Amino acid sequence: MLGAVLLLLALAKPVCLSPESMVSRRAEALKRLLEVFGIEDPPPPPSHFKQPPQYMVDLFNTVANADGVTKNPDILEGNTVRSFLDKTHGEKMRFFFILSSVAKNEKILTAELHLFRLWPRATNGPKRHHLCQVSIYQVLGKNQPDVPGGKKLLAARLVSLQDSGWEVFAITQAVRDWVEDESSNQGLLVTVQGPGGSPLDPPPLQFASGEDHHESKKPMLVLFTDDGRRGASLPMTGFPGGSCLPPALLPWLTGPRSTRSLDRIQPCQRHPLSVDFEEIGWSGWIISPRGYNAYHCKGSCPFPLGENMRPTNHATVQSIINALKLSEGVSSPCCVPDKLYSINLLYFDDDENVVLKQYDDMVAGSCGCH
Repeated sequence: MLGAVLLLLALAKPVCLSPESMVSRRAEALKRLLEVFGIEDPPPPPSHFKQPPQYMVDLFNTVANADGVTKNPDILEGNTVRSFLDKTHGEKMRFFFILSSVAKNEKILTAELHLFRLWPRATNGPKRHHLCQVSIYQVLGKNQPDVPGGKKLLAARLVSLQDSGWEVFAITQAVRDWVEDESSNQGLLVTVQGPGGSPLDPPPLQFASGEDHHESKKPMLVLFTDDGRRGASLPMTGFPGGSCLPPALLPWLTGPRSTRSLDRIQPCQRHPLSVDFEEIGWSGWIISPRGYNAYHCKGSCPFPLGENMRPTNHATVQSIINALKLSEGVSSPCCVPDKLYSINLLYFDDDENVVLKQYDDMVAGSCGCH
């Protein structure tokens, strides 16, 4: 996170650089910032206005505040949630999802099929059933002739015929198979039967299809995954990101010495650091948030260190050694983050699927002398 802060600061106008150097530095900073977010190239904005699935918007609002900062790190399973819309284009009980955007290193934790149950059809005769059995099958390829019927049961349950709404089915193993071998993905088949498994013709229950119904009711596959990316440990003394910066960086981060000399730096404290996604050209593919406050730590850690500076024992000893000049080359402690928070991004990927991803160590929660 702290390296990212320096990159964000680099997007500001540096001192005494030619226009060509400024453009080059900005491009390099944006490239490095994309790496922090685990993205090689910025995804193109959707080809037309596209409303993200309400489920993904609601999940983002549950996990994060308006600035994207995580409310509770234990809400999400893993650090990535991916949503995929059905690609069968109108087939009533067949569903197919393209999973090419799932990286091989992503661990599939849970996979859910979300289907919107429509109001039951009106019938002239008396209603014979209040419930029906919905079964979800994985369609198998020709390379598995030993499986009868060419399909494997993934989930089944009794569903009410009295109302409408979302039904969620766990299909984790099927998705793991598909990600492992893309050619094995032949889609899903859904059947509707009577409570005892008896056939019903016509089926009294239907689910919204991808073509005939509103965008908010389209069939959707939701994956909870973990890409293995975790935040680094908190910085040690001398790590760039606090007051202890390499001398070459000090002039353009702190301003000319004549106007902001080191002996006039305020005590260690947290300062705002706004990250505006529109300003850096990312608003076309990021849905939420529009930006966030990363904060940064700045200030001096003078002897003696008070409790308000949240010093570690090591920093206290280092401060004493520095003040008494008991050893050459020992600097004063550095003002660095001692608490870091994660943020969440809701965005469109290269295939216009909506992704919710959580990034560790992106916001300085508080500062201290280390």
